[in-house]
Amino acid sequence: MLTFIGLGLYDKTDISEKGLAFIRSADIVYLECYTSRLMGTTIEELSAYYARPVHPLFRDDVEQHPDAFLTEAEGKNIVFLCAGDPMVSTTHADLRMRAAARGIRTAIIHAASISSAVCGLSGLQNYRFGKSCSLPFPQKNWFPTSALDVILQNLSLRLHTLVYLDIQDERFMTVPQAVDLLERMAADHQAAIPLYVGIARAGSGEPFVRAGTADAIRSVDFGPPLHVLVIPAELHDMEREYLEVFAGL
Repeated sequence: MLTFIGLGLYDKTDISEKGLAFIRSADIVYLECYTSRLMGTTIEELSAYYARPVHPLFRDDVEQHPDAFLTEAEGKNIVFLCAGDPMVSTTHADLRMRAAARGIRTAIIHAASISSAVCGLSGLQNYRFGKSCSLPFPQKNWFPTSALDVILQNLSLRLHTLVYLDIQDERFMTVPQAVDLLERMAADHQAAIPLYVGIARAGSGEPFVRAGTADAIRSVDFGPPLHVLVIPAELHDMEREYLEVFAGL
């Protein structure tokens, strides 16, 4: 059996009681370490808290070479841990379908996700979010602009956009870096992004939220990762008031 377990947003205590019970009864515990991170803990701390060794998995392990742990799941109780909620990532949905194709029984234990947490932290109403997107670090001769396409389409529909910021090993994109990239794209396309909402360390005891124009947000120190960015569409009165009270708009 393969059980997908969400760990929540920030540290070892975010997991549900149900998830913790499944982990402690598992034969093998894996932790997916590339789509997101729990910045408030370490693998060693998780292993001690769960009283079970935690084995890290990286992109190639999950996307290119999942057969090793899928074969284990044919005869053992395997848990697959990830930050946030398991099925927010399409990679995990694909993995569950691969398991089903092999006749492996699967289950999901859900947890808090950044896609819902941003609504509480920003006051932006969940039903007004359109398609989300990811913003990668540019590489040599590669400067993808698909994120701007999503943002502009959502703005045209009066929908907010959740922008996931890139993680590369121990390099974490910050909100000001993301704003700089999007402003470069917008200038090249003669477009404008009127408002940004940056969020840092969602799920921690001291999350940080700021809203403002590009110039205002670029001057803010959001502190340690993880960061995420929201591009709001035209605000409802309650959304604007919430951002004024809790995000310095």
